[in-house]
Amino acid sequence: MVSVHGGGLKVPILVWALAAAFLLLVASLLIGAFSKPDFPPYELGAHPDGTYTLDASSGDQWAWWREIGFRRNHVITPIGAGALDLGPVAFDSVRQVPANGYVATTFSSDTTNDAIGKWYDYSMWSHLLTSRHHVYAIRTPAGEFAKLEIIAYYCRQVGAACYTVRYETARPRV
Repeated sequence: MVSVHGGGLKVPILVWALAAAFLLLVASLLIGAFSKPDFPPYELGAHPDGTYTLDASSGDQWAWWREIGFRRNHVITPIGAGALDLGPVAFDSVRQVPANGYVATTFSSDTTNDAIGKWYDYSMWSHLLTSRHHVYAIRTPAGEFAKLEIIAYYCRQVGAACYTVRYETARPRV
């Protein structure tokens, strides 16, 4: 509502607030579009610190590594396996993993694993994915156990969907 008073035009505060919000949105989109992230220097393959970097940038093929499937921002387990989110704990502090409670992957047009599917945070400012640094327990189809942490989603060689992960076998709690 615009009111005319004394020959002047008064704009309600709501209009100013909406205009400011719109300008902030446009600025954030431009900042994200023009900013170039500094990708971590991980090289594809195994690293001396026990991490591994793999290319999962193909939008139509899963990159399988140690019973875990990676494709763009999706992470799944194979049929007969499962994952369990242990939360934001230190990787080395996990000595044993639960024996039960693993979530299986749902294979459909949108293949997902609800336990590990939200491994990342998305920034509206930079439009980048960053790891939540949760540790995930993995139960393989053979009934073996492991722990997994996603360290990074980018690398210089590939750009996005270049996962660097830590993975170790683990014993189940009895």
